[in-house]
Amino acid sequence: MPGLIFRRLLMVVPVLLGVSVIVFLVISLIPGDPARAILGTFATPENIADVTRQLGLDQPLPIQYVVWVSHLLHGDLGRSYILHKPVMDEIMARLFPTLLLAGAALVMASAGGILLGIVAAVRQNEWPDKLITISVLIGISTPSFWLGMLLILWFGVRLAWLPVGGMSEMFGGGGIGDIARHLLLPATTLAAVAGAVLVRLTRGAMLEVLRQDYVRTARAKGLTESRVIFVHAFRNALVGIIPVIGLQAGFVLGGAVYVETVFQWPGIGRMLVSAISTRDILLVQGGVLIVAAAYVLINLLTDLAQSLIDPRIRAS
Repeated sequence: MPGLIFRRLLMVVPVLLGVSVIVFLVISLIPGDPARAILGTFATPENIADVTRQLGLDQPLPIQYVVWVSHLLHGDLGRSYILHKPVMDEIMARLFPTLLLAGAALVMASAGGILLGIVAAVRQNEWPDKLITISVLIGISTPSFWLGMLLILWFGVRLAWLPVGGMSEMFGGGGIGDIARHLLLPATTLAAVAGAVLVRLTRGAMLEVLRQDYVRTARAKGLTESRVIFVHAFRNALVGIIPVIGLQAGFVLGGAVYVETVFQWPGIGRMLVSAISTRDILLVQGGVLIVAAAYVLINLLTDLAQSLIDPRIRAS
């Protein structure tokens, strides 16, 4: 097991390096001039040239990348052009709301998707299976931002059951109950597509396992159906489900960008949208890099969890 962990950690290094290159190049292609965005519409060419030189944007891209990475290795993501504060401070202030939203969505998607997938497999071709399959098709086909606006319309505006924006009430809020009420709609929106994917995968994996000889043997030995399903069948099906949960973790992190915008959730996604519109390059690079690094680390933990469940992976 320690050897497996060491190999996985070694693989993370070139991946993060490649991510940094891609992030830097993609952000550098965003149209617009950061110096003009900082100075405003009526800036003179001389002022723009002076600010561009101060920011180091007059240097070739390779030199800009080397300077950025050298600061990055020292834990410095730079200073926001627009906010006039360290990028790391701004990201850390918004990291918890994003992790809370993504974590809640992933838990909802995993628990609901796996449970419904098991039900659909056990009741194959019966009405629960057909109803779940139709719901999954709708969930996968529905854009998250559109679903979010529908939930706001019904549960926030017409029924007035839940708040439609922010993380807590402006006055007198901030408690666990208040945050949970604000979290429910965006987390449900973000979990819908990921949960639908897990339903389909779990159903297929369970159907394959339920046809195996050892499952028929377990039933022949007189074990209860619940024990056969959850102890014998589900544990083996889980080996193929865990990697997809890791992929869906990346999906909910990426999907948080537009869900946070729709629900005005004060996380990294909303910060990135604002930073892109103002051409705050260092803030965009830092935010995207943190999200990408989190995705890589989540997949590392997923691989390790899969190896704990399946001894064949540890032996490979």
